Amino acid sequence: MSVDTAEIMKIGLDLVNWNKLPSDSAIHLKGNNIRKVLITVDVSIAELIFANKINCDAVVAHHPIGVSYLKFHQVFSRHVDYMIQNGIAKDAAKRVVKELKRRVEIRSHASIYKQIVDTAKILEMPLVNIHQPCDEYMRRVIQKKIRNCKSNHKVSHLLNLIKEIPEFRNALNQPLVVLGSANNNVGRVALVVAAGTNGGFPVAKLYYQNNISTVIYLHIDPADAAKLNAEKIEGNLVILGHLAGDSIGLNALAAGLEEKGVETVKIGIVPASKRNRG
Repeated sequence: MSVDTAEIMKIGLDLVNWNKLPSDSAIHLKGNNIRKVLITVDVSIAELIFANKINCDAVVAHHPIGVSYLKFHQVFSRHVDYMIQNGIAKDAAKRVVKELKRRVEIRSHASIYKQIVDTAKILEMPLVNIHQPCDEYMRRVIQKKIRNCKSNHKVSHLLNLIKEIPEFRNALNQPLVVLGSANNNVGRVALVVAAGTNGGFPVAKLYYQNNISTVIYLHIDPADAAKLNAEKIEGNLVILGHLAGDSIGLNALAAGLEEKGVETVKIGIVPASKRNRG
């Protein structure tokens, strides 16, 4: 069997029953009759050439490239949704997210955004990136795993629940407490993933100021983590690991493609099998 690039994108959206394509995901070069796909977290010219060499019919990347990179900041509004769900005032949430959006939008002007897509066109290699749908799938997997964690449970218990997810168990860098302690009670928990990127210092601080005891990110800039600690903020910040988290959605996407009879070649992705890391 074969698929086209529109069907690949639909498989990604169907992971979370979405109909609308988020701005951080795109079909950069359309293609048909796709029987073999390279799936990777990041794509560069090297991955495109490699895919061509091993006779892949398309490349599916996770992280935004080209136009989806330039629009990446637009999906950060989900941070506002999460904060409102956790009882934070809408105005305060919108204020900190506006600053985050602006910072990333300015940074995007340094991007050499055409090179990868242009290379795909020269190689005639169909190219897709699927970001937020895969991350949303990952968020739901984690949420289901931790939903029975009680406020009087220790952070260490929360970590152990997360490590039951194969990708986190198999990853070389394990979930880490960067603020607070694994011996603390978790209290109220906010899982802050699938919003484009982490909210850094200002978003985490706003959660703590609004009676959230434990914030969960995939990752955080070391300077932001140091700033939270320097301000002696009361709370726990857990980072899970970027690659392991991204791998959850990409493994599910690969499984969806394989169900359609498409061969997948995954590179740089933590396996979803139950074997131990190594």
